Amino acid sequence: MTGVDSGFFFTFFNVAVAKQYWPNIAAGMLMTVGVGVAVVITGTALGLVLAVLRAIGRRALAMPIVAFADIMRSLPPLVVLIVLYFGLPALGMPLSAFAVTWLSLSLVLAAYAEESIWAGISSVPHGQLEAARSTGMRWWEAMRWVVLPQALRRAVPPLTNRVISITKNTALGSVVALNEILNNAQGASSYAGNPTPLMMAAFAYLVVFLPLVVFSRWLEQQWQRR
Repeated sequence: MTGVDSGFFFTFFNVAVAKQYWPNIAAGMLMTVGVGVAVVITGTALGLVLAVLRAIGRRALAMPIVAFADIMRSLPPLVVLIVLYFGLPALGMPLSAFAVTWLSLSLVLAAYAEESIWAGISSVPHGQLEAARSTGMRWWEAMRWVVLPQALRRAVPPLTNRVISITKNTALGSVVALNEILNNAQGASSYAGNPTPLMMAAFAYLVVFLPLVVFSRWLEQQWQRR
Protein backbone atom coordinates (compact mmCIF):
# COMPACT_ATOMS: atom_id res chain seq x y z
CA MET A 1 0.00 0.00 0.00
CA THR A 2 1.42 3.35 -0.98
CA GLY A 3 1.59 6.33 1.28
CA VAL A 4 -1.21 7.98 -0.69
CA ASP A 5 -3.45 4.95 -0.23
CA SER A 6 -2.70 4.68 3.48
CA GLY A 7 -3.37 8.38 3.91
CA PHE A 8 -6.68 8.08 2.08
CA PHE A 9 -7.89 5.22 4.25
CA PHE A 10 -6.60 6.89 7.41
CA THR A 11 -8.59 9.99 6.51
CA PHE A 12 -11.85 8.52 5.27
CA PHE A 13 -11.95 4.97 6.65
CA ASN A 14 -10.19 5.23 9.96
CA VAL A 15 -10.96 2.03 11.83
CA ALA A 16 -10.18 3.46 15.26
CA VAL A 17 -12.49 6.42 14.70
CA ALA A 18 -15.19 4.13 13.30
CA LYS A 19 -15.07 1.89 16.37
CA GLN A 20 -15.31 4.88 18.68
CA TYR A 21 -18.24 6.59 17.00
CA TRP A 22 -20.32 3.80 15.48
CA PRO A 23 -22.75 3.89 18.47
CA ASN A 24 -23.51 7.52 17.59
CA ILE A 25 -24.23 6.59 13.98
CA ALA A 26 -26.36 3.63 15.07
CA ALA A 27 -28.39 5.87 17.38
CA GLY A 28 -28.84 8.30 14.49
CA MET A 29 -30.09 5.45 12.30
CA LEU A 30 -32.77 4.58 14.84
CA MET A 31 -33.87 8.20 14.99
CA THR A 32 -33.93 8.48 11.20
CA VAL A 33 -36.01 5.32 10.87
CA GLY A 34 -38.40 6.49 13.59
CA VAL A 35 -38.97 9.88 12.00
CA GLY A 36 -39.22 8.37 8.53
CA VAL A 37 -41.85 5.80 9.52
CA ALA A 38 -43.89 8.43 11.35
CA VAL A 39 -43.74 10.76 8.34
CA VAL A 40 -44.81 8.04 5.89
CA ILE A 41 -47.78 6.98 8.02
CA THR A 42 -49.13 10.42 8.84
CA GLY A 43 -48.25 12.04 5.53
CA THR A 44 -49.89 9.41 3.32
CA ALA A 45 -52.90 9.08 5.63
CA LEU A 46 -53.49 12.85 5.62
CA GLY A 47 -53.01 12.98 1.86
CA LEU A 48 -55.59 10.22 1.39
CA VAL A 49 -58.12 12.00 3.60
CA LEU A 50 -57.61 15.28 1.76
CA ALA A 51 -57.98 13.63 -1.65
CA VAL A 52 -61.25 11.96 -0.62
CA LEU A 53 -62.59 15.21 0.81
CA ARG A 54 -61.68 16.98 -2.41
CA ALA A 55 -63.53 14.29 -4.37
CA ILE A 56 -66.78 15.26 -2.64
CA GLY A 57 -66.86 18.12 -5.11
CA ARG A 58 -67.76 20.97 -2.80
CA ARG A 59 -65.88 24.16 -3.53
CA ALA A 60 -65.67 25.12 0.14
CA LEU A 61 -63.65 21.94 0.76
CA ALA A 62 -61.73 21.76 -2.50
CA MET A 63 -60.29 25.27 -2.56
CA PRO A 64 -58.47 25.13 0.81
CA ILE A 65 -57.13 21.66 -0.03
CA VAL A 66 -55.82 22.82 -3.41
CA ALA A 67 -54.25 25.88 -1.78
CA PHE A 68 -52.60 23.74 0.90
CA ALA A 69 -51.21 21.29 -1.68
CA ASP A 70 -49.89 24.05 -3.94
CA ILE A 71 -48.23 25.96 -1.10
CA MET A 72 -46.61 22.90 0.48
CA ARG A 73 -45.30 21.69 -2.88
CA SER A 74 -43.90 25.12 -3.70
CA LEU A 75 -42.01 25.62 -0.44
CA PRO A 76 -38.70 23.80 0.15
CA PRO A 77 -39.06 21.37 3.10
CA LEU A 78 -36.25 23.18 4.89
CA VAL A 79 -38.22 26.44 4.82
CA VAL A 80 -41.29 24.69 6.24
CA LEU A 81 -39.19 23.15 9.00
CA ILE A 82 -37.54 26.43 9.98
CA VAL A 83 -40.83 28.36 9.93
CA LEU A 84 -42.47 25.82 12.23
CA TYR A 85 -39.45 25.48 14.51
CA PHE A 86 -39.14 29.21 15.13
CA GLY A 87 -42.75 30.23 14.51
CA LEU A 88 -44.66 27.84 16.74
CA PRO A 89 -42.89 28.94 19.97
CA ALA A 90 -44.03 32.49 19.21
CA LEU A 91 -47.60 31.13 19.25
CA GLY A 92 -47.03 29.39 22.56
CA MET A 93 -46.66 25.95 20.97
CA PRO A 94 -42.98 24.98 21.18
CA LEU A 95 -42.21 21.54 19.78
CA SER A 96 -39.22 19.24 20.06
CA ALA A 97 -36.83 18.76 17.16
CA PHE A 98 -38.40 15.36 16.51
CA ALA A 99 -41.94 16.75 16.49
CA VAL A 100 -41.06 19.67 14.22
CA THR A 101 -39.23 17.46 11.72
CA TRP A 102 -42.08 14.93 11.74
CA LEU A 103 -44.75 17.61 11.33
CA SER A 104 -42.91 19.51 8.59
CA LEU A 105 -42.18 16.49 6.42
CA SER A 106 -45.64 15.03 7.04
CA LEU A 107 -47.27 18.19 5.71
CA VAL A 108 -45.03 18.19 2.63
CA LEU A 109 -45.68 14.50 1.95
CA ALA A 110 -49.42 14.98 2.50
CA ALA A 111 -49.48 17.62 -0.23
CA TYR A 112 -47.81 15.32 -2.75
CA ALA A 113 -49.84 12.31 -1.64
CA GLU A 114 -53.07 14.27 -2.02
CA GLU A 115 -52.19 15.29 -5.56
CA SER A 116 -51.15 11.76 -6.55
CA ILE A 117 -54.26 10.14 -5.10
CA TRP A 118 -56.50 12.87 -6.48
CA ALA A 119 -55.04 12.28 -9.94
CA GLY A 120 -55.84 8.60 -9.51
CA ILE A 121 -59.41 9.36 -8.44
CA SER A 122 -59.89 11.74 -11.37
CA SER A 123 -58.69 9.09 -13.82
CA VAL A 124 -61.44 6.67 -12.79
CA PRO A 125 -64.48 7.17 -15.06
CA HIS A 126 -67.26 8.93 -13.16
CA GLY A 127 -69.73 6.40 -14.50
CA GLN A 128 -68.28 3.76 -12.20
CA LEU A 129 -69.16 5.82 -9.15
CA GLU A 130 -72.66 6.38 -10.50
CA ALA A 131 -73.08 2.69 -11.29
CA ALA A 132 -72.04 1.77 -7.76
CA ARG A 133 -74.50 4.30 -6.33
CA SER A 134 -77.28 2.81 -8.47
CA THR A 135 -76.80 -0.54 -6.71
CA GLY A 136 -77.69 1.08 -3.40
CA MET A 137 -74.21 1.97 -2.16
CA ARG A 138 -73.70 5.21 -0.31
CA TRP A 139 -71.17 7.69 -1.68
CA TRP A 140 -68.56 6.70 0.89
CA GLU A 141 -69.08 3.01 0.20
CA ALA A 142 -68.74 3.49 -3.56
CA MET A 143 -65.59 5.52 -3.03
CA ARG A 144 -64.15 2.91 -0.66
CA TRP A 145 -64.92 -0.23 -2.67
CA VAL A 146 -65.00 0.94 -6.29
CA VAL A 147 -63.06 4.15 -6.88
CA LEU A 148 -60.22 4.13 -4.33
CA PRO A 149 -58.81 0.67 -5.19
CA GLN A 150 -58.36 1.77 -8.80
CA ALA A 151 -57.13 5.23 -7.85
CA LEU A 152 -54.52 3.92 -5.42
CA ARG A 153 -53.24 1.44 -7.98
CA ARG A 154 -52.54 4.32 -10.34
CA ALA A 155 -51.15 6.56 -7.62
CA VAL A 156 -48.64 4.08 -6.19
CA PRO A 157 -45.79 4.49 -8.76
CA PRO A 158 -45.40 8.29 -8.46
CA LEU A 159 -46.21 8.26 -4.76
CA THR A 160 -43.55 5.70 -3.78
CA ASN A 161 -40.84 7.80 -5.43
CA ARG A 162 -42.07 10.88 -3.62
CA VAL A 163 -42.15 9.04 -0.29
CA ILE A 164 -38.51 8.06 -0.67
CA SER A 165 -37.52 11.58 -1.67
CA ILE A 166 -39.25 13.20 1.30
CA THR A 167 -38.20 10.66 3.93
CA LYS A 168 -34.56 11.26 2.95
CA ASN A 169 -35.18 14.84 4.03
CA THR A 170 -35.03 13.65 7.63
CA ALA A 171 -31.43 14.81 7.26
CA LEU A 172 -32.81 18.35 7.41
CA GLY A 173 -33.53 17.66 11.07
CA SER A 174 -29.84 18.32 11.71
CA VAL A 175 -30.67 22.03 11.26
CA VAL A 176 -32.81 21.90 14.42
CA ALA A 177 -30.40 19.59 16.27
CA LEU A 178 -32.35 16.38 15.72
CA ASN A 179 -30.05 13.50 16.60
CA GLU A 180 -30.44 11.72 13.28
CA ILE A 181 -27.66 10.23 11.14
CA LEU A 182 -26.23 13.39 9.61
CA ASN A 183 -26.29 15.46 12.78
CA ASN A 184 -24.57 12.74 14.80
CA ALA A 185 -22.01 12.19 12.04
CA GLN A 186 -21.19 15.87 11.82
CA GLY A 187 -20.72 16.08 15.59
CA ALA A 188 -18.55 12.96 15.62
CA SER A 189 -16.41 14.27 12.75
CA SER A 190 -15.86 17.54 14.60
CA TYR A 191 -14.82 15.79 17.81
CA ALA A 192 -12.60 13.29 16.00
CA GLY A 193 -11.12 15.77 13.56
CA ASN A 194 -11.67 13.12 10.92
CA PRO A 195 -14.36 12.66 8.22
CA THR A 196 -14.72 8.92 8.80
CA PRO A 197 -18.05 9.38 10.65
CA LEU A 198 -19.43 11.13 7.56
CA MET A 199 -18.45 8.12 5.44
CA MET A 200 -20.18 5.93 8.03
CA ALA A 201 -23.24 8.16 7.69
CA ALA A 202 -23.27 7.62 3.93
CA PHE A 203 -23.19 3.88 4.49
CA ALA A 204 -25.93 4.19 7.13
CA TYR A 205 -28.19 6.01 4.66
CA LEU A 206 -27.65 3.19 2.19
CA VAL A 207 -28.59 0.65 4.85
CA VAL A 208 -31.76 2.56 5.69
CA PHE A 209 -32.96 3.71 2.28
CA LEU A 210 -31.64 1.21 -0.26
CA PRO A 211 -34.05 -1.52 0.94
CA LEU A 212 -36.85 1.06 0.67
CA VAL A 213 -35.88 1.81 -2.92
CA VAL A 214 -35.82 -1.89 -3.79
CA PHE A 215 -39.15 -2.46 -2.03
CA SER A 216 -40.77 0.46 -3.84
CA ARG A 217 -39.67 -0.96 -7.19
CA TRP A 218 -41.12 -4.36 -6.27
CA LEU A 219 -44.34 -2.72 -5.06
CA GLU A 220 -44.74 -0.81 -8.31
CA GLN A 221 -44.34 -4.03 -10.30
CA GLN A 222 -46.92 -5.83 -8.15
CA TRP A 223 -49.48 -3.06 -8.50
CA GLN A 224 -48.95 -2.85 -12.25
CA ARG A 225 -49.51 -6.59 -12.61
CA ARG A 226 -52.77 -6.32 -10.71
